[in-house]
Amino acid sequence: MKNKLFPILIISTSILFVLRLFWVQLININDVQLSNKNSVQRIYNYPERGYIFDRNNNLLVENKPYYDLMIIPKDLKEIDTIEFCKILKIEKSILIEKIDKSKKFSYIKPSAFLSQISKSDYAIIQEKLWKYKGFYIQRKSNRNYLLNSASNILGYISEVNDYEIKDNSYYESGELIGRQGVEKAYEKQLRGTKGVSYYQKDKFNRITGLYKEGIYDTIFSPANDITLTIDLNLQTYGDSLMINKFGSIIAIEPNSGEILSLINAPTFDPNLLIGRDRSKNYINLKNDTIGKPLFDRGLQGQYPPGSTFKLVNALIALQENVINEKTIILCNLGHYYSKNRFMKCHCEIGTRNNLNKAIYNSCNTYFANIYKQTIEKFPNAGAGIDHWKEHVSSFGLGNYLGYDHPTGSPGLIPDSKYYNKWYPNGKWKAATTISNGIGQGEILTTPIQLANLTATIANRGWFKTPHLVKAISNNSITKDFTIKRHTTIDSIHYEKVIQGMFNVIEKGSAQNAKIKGINVVGKTGTAENFIKINGKRLQLTDHSIFIGFAPKNNPKIAIAVFIENGYWGTRWAAPIASLMMEKYLNKKINRKYLENYIINGNLMEEYLKPYLNSNFKINE
Repeated sequence: MKNKLFPILIISTSILFVLRLFWVQLININDVQLSNKNSVQRIYNYPERGYIFDRNNNLLVENKPYYDLMIIPKDLKEIDTIEFCKILKIEKSILIEKIDKSKKFSYIKPSAFLSQISKSDYAIIQEKLWKYKGFYIQRKSNRNYLLNSASNILGYISEVNDYEIKDNSYYESGELIGRQGVEKAYEKQLRGTKGVSYYQKDKFNRITGLYKEGIYDTIFSPANDITLTIDLNLQTYGDSLMINKFGSIIAIEPNSGEILSLINAPTFDPNLLIGRDRSKNYINLKNDTIGKPLFDRGLQGQYPPGSTFKLVNALIALQENVINEKTIILCNLGHYYSKNRFMKCHCEIGTRNNLNKAIYNSCNTYFANIYKQTIEKFPNAGAGIDHWKEHVSSFGLGNYLGYDHPTGSPGLIPDSKYYNKWYPNGKWKAATTISNGIGQGEILTTPIQLANLTATIANRGWFKTPHLVKAISNNSITKDFTIKRHTTIDSIHYEKVIQGMFNVIEKGSAQNAKIKGINVVGKTGTAENFIKINGKRLQLTDHSIFIGFAPKNNPKIAIAVFIENGYWGTRWAAPIASLMMEKYLNKKINRKYLENYIINGNLMEEYLKPYLNSNFKINE
């Protein structure tokens, strides 16, 4: 046994030694160690960023090559600064500033000295670069957006900042990262994973070949292409309808939750935010404080939903057995009045409304009453409004919905805590909050929430989370977007509300939204509009709102249109929604008179009023 023990000990020690050597030389050597070696230069290999297509495989975003001039401060030699600045087309002060910045970043690591150099400039620089030690060219690619709209959907890419470099070890100075939209939400899929090559240099700082025959090199992982849910033709058509108007159009395929269009107006060409002029262009867009093109109204804008919200209160009242479709409420004074709460109504005095008539007449008195009765069904107003909020929230209102876009606002659906804060003595009742009955008061919604509400009604009580991506390199989307999310309202109640919405188009306030051969259902809305200028509250022209879907049975498109300062729902929002539905379902427009009216419509005077008219009414 003793004779065997010694050989075993020798063999075991040898194996441990070999394993340790393997670990030290092959496994435990890391990127930092290699890049710290003066004789080794690291160069990254970047995969081409993934392409983006629309739902019909139309190419929306491609790539074009560009070049970065990289700098390694420790390799710098004395240079002819006048000639070098002339080649690079920069001032000497900029040259000095950039060199100092690169040294602060790292004396031995490469960083981007001049980014996004064009092909023509690259040819001039490359010809004389051999004279300037410490500089080299790295080829990359940048985005090329093939349409001058949908900037709010696509987003853009730009250089990582110092915070992002510290927060994520993957990125280094000069590299690009997705900003906003799909570019940001799907950054990892669209970028792929970069590879790296290490090169041996001689004592004259010349590359002599791969370091250790490339055993530490890694190849890049290709990026994924993305197919969006957006219909390019519908998107660009919606853009044309929104010329000289501020607002949003959002269309959803009800059965899938796929967003067919997400139009923000005013928009801008996404190519403005790529290249070396990006910062200047971004500042110009940001300084547009009237149009606010960087503000995504469809996802971030929080507005009162107006009369479109009456549909939600109708469904809640049906669920709570407060009413049925035959319940009659008399609009006997042409307004609603309860304990100092006055609300004007558009119905004629003496109108007797059941649910159907109340919807297509948009009777404020009817919906104020059923809201009040719903809240008063419970022991106190706090319990009533909390239960009411549970129903409202099940439609996706009052939260971010969970869509795959990094931008958004939650809106507001008030509860008892909200009112207890404003009325700390607890002396508030249903009548105190009566404006909630008609979608005014404290309620705030975003256009994407209204579009999702419409899809939920179209589906008779459920929705799938709205989303922008249909497939990633032919792989299906995450399961989160395929789950049916049911509301707290039984499906049997929806048909009663849908019939009222159908009559809104047939004989109510949106008869200009009729499409020959297609049963359209919808609801108009008008929302009060206030703005603060120099600390004073101004009341502007009301917002124009419309939600609807088509066809009535087996719906293919649900839509929400929000036109700022658009007077009332019928004037702008309803016909715009109707044209969008016709375009999507019929692939053409037969009502050219209506199309011309909308395209040529101009609301710019409305938007400039508070800035140009000193006699504008001020509500203190």
